[in-house]
Amino acid sequence: MTKTALVVDDEVDLCRLMQITLTKMGIKSDVAYTLSQARGYWQEREYDFCLTDLKLPDGSGLELVKEISGSTNTPIAVITAHGSMDLAIEALKLGAFDFVNKPLELPRLRQLVENALKVTHQGDDPEAAPECTPEQKLLDSRLIGDSAVMLPLKNTILKLARSQAPVFLSGASGTGKEVVARLIHDLSPRRDGSFVPVNCGAIPSELMESEFFGHKKGSFTGAVADKQGLFQQANGGTLFLDEVADLPLAMQVKLLRAIQEKTVRAIGDTKEIPVDIRILSATHKDLSQLVQAGTFRQDLYYRINVIELKLPTLNARRDDIPVLATHFLALIAEEWQLETPPSLTAAACERLQHHDFAGNVRELRNLLERAVTLAETPNIDINHLGLPALTPADTEPQAMSSVMQDAAPTAETLTAPTHPASADTLLPNSLSGQMAPIDSSAARDDKSQPIQASTSASNLHPYRTHTQHYPSVIKGAAANHPKTAQGDSAETIKTANQAAQAPNETKNINNAGLPAQGLEHYLQAQEKQLIITALKQTGWNKTQAAELLGTTFRSLRYRMKKLEIDEDQLE
Repeated sequence: MTKTALVVDDEVDLCRLMQITLTKMGIKSDVAYTLSQARGYWQEREYDFCLTDLKLPDGSGLELVKEISGSTNTPIAVITAHGSMDLAIEALKLGAFDFVNKPLELPRLRQLVENALKVTHQGDDPEAAPECTPEQKLLDSRLIGDSAVMLPLKNTILKLARSQAPVFLSGASGTGKEVVARLIHDLSPRRDGSFVPVNCGAIPSELMESEFFGHKKGSFTGAVADKQGLFQQANGGTLFLDEVADLPLAMQVKLLRAIQEKTVRAIGDTKEIPVDIRILSATHKDLSQLVQAGTFRQDLYYRINVIELKLPTLNARRDDIPVLATHFLALIAEEWQLETPPSLTAAACERLQHHDFAGNVRELRNLLERAVTLAETPNIDINHLGLPALTPADTEPQAMSSVMQDAAPTAETLTAPTHPASADTLLPNSLSGQMAPIDSSAARDDKSQPIQASTSASNLHPYRTHTQHYPSVIKGAAANHPKTAQGDSAETIKTANQAAQAPNETKNINNAGLPAQGLEHYLQAQEKQLIITALKQTGWNKTQAAELLGTTFRSLRYRMKKLEIDEDQLE
């Protein structure tokens, strides 16, 4: 059956070029030059896909994108002029399948049409029940679980697989971000292409450009042969950037251009090569906070975060733990070539459902591997798990609170992410509760007990990472600076800081109780005072002061420079 397409653009020559190209591909097309004409065609006829310009004489192509994507599954792509990338991203958020830039490149247009026809072919069997489709079977075999938070997640993955928009996967470590990324690729029209995963934190910074874009023979010392980069390897497929937050700033600039222009230049080459890839990225860190700290570029953040998909923690899907455990035990039996597949007793299964999984699904699998190793029989009992005994706090209220904290990913995850607040408004709140005075003598008196407790906790829960080590940092700093440790107690420092700050606050606050010189100046003064207090408490050790403030050394150094805080001036 002949495929049909609707082309919407106000440029006559461009429409004729696209119509000729589609005809050579065996596709019949209708041309509309205005938004109203396109709506008329769409209501009268059925099309396999649509291609529209964003700027039309009587309206915006975004309106057509919203109408078509909201009522049908027909893929619609947009044509954008050079420099209107923000509009293209907005169209992708509204449900557009993909976009192509002007001036129009015919190879890129052909590739877009082929991908659109693959999406249409996926939905050619409307009579099949949703649970019987190959896509649904693949989802159920890869993404284990049917809890309340998993069903909306699976439906969202099916929607994302039909699009070509960049997707950002957020979630704690061990929630299965790479599993979801592979699913999106295997369910998409790019499934015949390569899926290239890369851990951005595992590549040395000096080799990063060569790894991503490749190099030519002789371009630098050691380049004995031409090498394809990751972008070239993923051409026609999907590039998955895991731990994208670990990219250095210098590489972020080059990556931004490659994503936006869809061209790369190998080191030592004189020309750029077009690449057809889809970008998926993931990290367990909060990118919006990194943007505010100046360690991640804001423009790159909005390029890769067109659609955000938040993955739930294992604590939010405790009903899936029994079926996940059965699945992992079957995998372990197959990989270890066990004669009898191991199984969990009812008591062991119940204990797993009440465990606080900080490492999520990865921790569950590691825990089961340990239990299979320690168990002498195929039956894994509660004592083989190596978990501490349950307390009243580990029962139902804890499970309910975990579910409430991790909301289920729904169709709303396809909307634009919220803009991060300014750094100056976030800093005072983020420091609340961390600047309390520390009793050094009490820390010394209880020295043995906390060390023993922390050692025991680390053995029982190897995934626990949120340990509070600030008292030891302050105590170490006090030992290195006797003057601070003996002459000034924490309470004295606090009182002195309050006394020094009081005149400034009185001076900066007017009769109405509002900052006399404006909110920005007042917040910067408060931020400067907090940083100076932390630096004094740590003897001007910037690394320890950054930990005390709950930020990074790089961010602290940036703020000190911005606020003109100099150690020599304050001594």
